[in-house]
Amino acid sequence: MTELAPLSLPAAEAYLPWVTSSTESLLADARAQAEAIKADPPDDALATLEAWNDLEIILGNLSARGELFSEVHPDAGVREAAEQAALEARKLATELGLDTDLYAVFAGLDASGLDEEASRLLERILRSFRRSGVAADEATRARIKEIRDRLTVLGQTFARTIREGTRSIKVTPDQLDGLPADWIEAHPAGEDGLVTVTTDYPDAIPFRTFAHDATARHDLLVASLTVGYPDNVEVLREIFGLRAELATLLGYDSWPDFDAEVKMIGSGAAIGEFIDKITDAAAEPAERDLGVLLERLRQDRPDADRVQSWDASYYSELVRKEQHDVDAQLVRTYFDFGKVRAGLLAVTGRLFGLTYVPAEVPVWDPAVTAFDVTRTDDGTPVGRIYLDLHPREGKFKHAAQFTLTSGVAGRQLPEGTLVCNFPTGLMEHSDVVTLFHEFGHLVHHLVGGHQRWAEFSGVATEWDFVEAPSQMLEEWAWDAEVLGSFATNAAGEAIPAALVDRMRAADDFGKGYFARTQMFYAALAYRLHLENPDDLVARTRELQEQYSLFPYVEGTCMPTSFGHLDGYNSGYYTYMWSLVIAKDLFSAFDPDHLFDPAVATRYRDLVLAAGGTKDAADLVADFLGRPYNFDAYAAWLAS
Repeated sequence: MTELAPLSLPAAEAYLPWVTSSTESLLADARAQAEAIKADPPDDALATLEAWNDLEIILGNLSARGELFSEVHPDAGVREAAEQAALEARKLATELGLDTDLYAVFAGLDASGLDEEASRLLERILRSFRRSGVAADEATRARIKEIRDRLTVLGQTFARTIREGTRSIKVTPDQLDGLPADWIEAHPAGEDGLVTVTTDYPDAIPFRTFAHDATARHDLLVASLTVGYPDNVEVLREIFGLRAELATLLGYDSWPDFDAEVKMIGSGAAIGEFIDKITDAAAEPAERDLGVLLERLRQDRPDADRVQSWDASYYSELVRKEQHDVDAQLVRTYFDFGKVRAGLLAVTGRLFGLTYVPAEVPVWDPAVTAFDVTRTDDGTPVGRIYLDLHPREGKFKHAAQFTLTSGVAGRQLPEGTLVCNFPTGLMEHSDVVTLFHEFGHLVHHLVGGHQRWAEFSGVATEWDFVEAPSQMLEEWAWDAEVLGSFATNAAGEAIPAALVDRMRAADDFGKGYFARTQMFYAALAYRLHLENPDDLVARTRELQEQYSLFPYVEGTCMPTSFGHLDGYNSGYYTYMWSLVIAKDLFSAFDPDHLFDPAVATRYRDLVLAAGGTKDAADLVADFLGRPYNFDAYAAWLAS
């Protein structure tokens, strides 16, 4: 068998014609494939599914390229062309989902001779047609298509406004007191004598954690919470309204009901119940730790009656430093970006039996690195990864894994891109945890990307499970032995195990009010889709007061920069739902032997490598030998 080769990307200057020509070519191929299925259906069910698989591969490649390069390419013209590619891919997917002739081909198949995976695929195809609205009358189908096409445009507008909406404040040099010396050195004053601090993560996270000046911390937080404001207000209101209308046309009571039907949680009402369950479980530890935070704040401001959001990170850091003997500025001296990246590859390579080989291939920006990934035991190609880990103008502002190619056995290798915004020098330990988390998605995409059917490739499980493997991988970023293998200071000394132990204890501080904040975000995503309130700011204020322990910040509108309202829409709860499962998955590992090959290999093969070939609950049960439960998470939260 001929060895598969990764996708050949163009030279940097050739992206625009490549995106344009590949969009036209892939669209034509997809349309031709769909027409062929309708005009001359294959003789049997399996051959028909193979023809559909070909169509999914073509459409998936077009969509992935458009979505990735619209978020990362440094040239605005390429980003615009890639946005158009993604738009065309979604429009065609909508069109196909409403094609009654195409649906009739699959609805008429005899599934009796299909194996388990092929039967599962046919069920998914028919479910997708149903959820697309194919059974509706012609006028309703036309309106559904109009809504879906408009939602794609609105989603792109929403994301672009956030991506290109970096804000900044200017401060005097003395307002940098408390920040690390290397951070200050990297932020010299301008000709006006002032220092510019942006809302990008490498600026904002250290500033809000270490800067002594509360007014400056407040101003930067306001700038961060007004990215996309006011432009995205009406965009969101239209998105919420159209999603509600679409759900009604498809026969659902609400958008959350439609959204949850294909997730583990099952129903919209269950989302609200889960949010309240976590809120109640977090109440006692949240109030306990908030009391500690308020007591420390009152040492500086005796009249303080509440901890404000712009004080939370700063005083949490002081509590960890003063009461747990963890100085984050000392900790960060052990986390040089280059060493962390090398350590991440070594750790995940050892854990999952993977080898990463630098690939000298064209990339879209000089800061991007590429690696070919093989199985360590036999050298079998696994895929290719691209690491785009530092901020630049016009780039995606948060941290995520983007698909470049979905792997299909014998057809194409899986390729994925990690898109983050880390500093090039010293990193906060929280950045290290985030890097491990996001890399977990990348490993899942590659290891699970060797399925027969594109539908089940990579991270193709229910959407409220996909965070669990990544959240579990965070545990390796908290282990003293693991960190000691790559985290060294300028003198080459490894981070002391005793310091890591104190870091773990200190990290437990605040997890209750962190959970409450997460439930505020989850309630926002859920309730805004249910209600589409006339006053987005007022409803945000109410939900924050109900779920978060930190008050609303006057003059802000957090939802306008809340990118998850597009991709995750009403399902932000999935992060905490997945964390419950992640804690249970991790219970199968021995904390003293995190690289136990028997457990790690079983996890890789039963959970990650299976992709979406089984329901997530079954994948977890296969690994744990039992259904997952709430016990491990509850014990962690209460400790």
